[in-house]
Amino acid sequence: MALLNFRKRDAAGTDTPHNAEHNAELEAFLHGYSIEVMPRTAEKIDAFPDLLPKGTRVYIAHIEGTPIEDMVRTARRLAEDGYPVMPHFPARIIKDAATLQNWIAMYQGEAGVTQALLLAGGVSKPHGDFHSSMQLLETDLFGKAGFTRLHVAGHPEGNRDIDPDGSTKLVDEALQWKQRFSETSDAQMALATQFAFDADPIIAWADSLREAGITIPVHIGIAGPAKLQTLIKFAIACGVGPSLKVLQKRAMDVSKLLLPYEPTEVLTKLAAHKAAHPEFNIEAVHFFPLGGIKTNANWAIRNGGASTRPAHG
Repeated sequence: MALLNFRKRDAAGTDTPHNAEHNAELEAFLHGYSIEVMPRTAEKIDAFPDLLPKGTRVYIAHIEGTPIEDMVRTARRLAEDGYPVMPHFPARIIKDAATLQNWIAMYQGEAGVTQALLLAGGVSKPHGDFHSSMQLLETDLFGKAGFTRLHVAGHPEGNRDIDPDGSTKLVDEALQWKQRFSETSDAQMALATQFAFDADPIIAWADSLREAGITIPVHIGIAGPAKLQTLIKFAIACGVGPSLKVLQKRAMDVSKLLLPYEPTEVLTKLAAHKAAHPEFNIEAVHFFPLGGIKTNANWAIRNGGASTRPAHG
C-alpha cells in the first residue's frame, strides 16, 4: 500500500522514513483510530487503501437529506475494500421502526454491516417516532439483527441542545441509561464523542465518568488538520464548549493565524496521560476530517497511525 512507503522531507530536504520521528506514546494512542466520511466526500477518494490502514473503522455520517441508497452504496464500497463500516443512525430522521428495520436490512444485505453509531441527530424536529438514540436501542432491532458493536454519543463539554441551561443533568442521565443498557447487551459498546481541542477538560470528563460508574470505553473525537477559520466555524456550529478558547487564542496570534491547525498538541498530551495511567478509559481516537480525508489520513501516517493492525473490536 502507498501509505507504507510514505516518506517525508526533513529540514535539509533529505528524504527520511516517516517513522523516524515518531512519538512512541502518540503512535500507541493512535493505534486503532477511526475516521468519519460522508458519501459525497468518499466519492472524491480514488482508493481508500492508499490512505487508511487495513482494518480502520470508517463511520459514515448520515446528514439530513442524504438518500439511504447513497449511504448503503458507500458502505458497500468501503466493506469491499476491507474496512469495518459503522454507519450513523440519527434517530430524528428515521420515520418509524419499519424504516429502521429496512435500513438495517439494506446495510446488512448489501454491505454486511454489523456496527452502528446511534445518535439523536442534528435536526431540531423529529421526522417521526424517534428523538433519541435510547429509543432506537429500546426497539432491540439491532440486537435481533446480530449487531456486534454499537456506539453512542458522548459530550466531554456538555451539549446545549440537550441541556439548554448549560448543565450536564440530562446528558448525565442519558449516560447512566446507556451504561445500564451496555450491561445487558451482547454488543460491544463505546462512547464516540464530539470533538474538543483541549486535553485537560477531556481528561477531567473521562475521569468523571469512571467516578460516576460509567465503564463504557471512550473513543475520543478529535478534529483533524484544517484551516483555523474552518475549525472555528464547525466548532461554533457543533456547540463545542470551553476548549473553543484554544482556537480563539490561536486566532489572535498573527504568526499562527494563517497556519493550518493540527491536533498534535491535544493528542500528544492525551497520549502521555494514557501512557502514565493505563487504566485511563479513552480506548481509541476518532477523527473528524474537517480539513479533508486525505489531509487527515496523511497527518496520521506522519505521526505513526499507519499500523495495519485492526481497530479495536
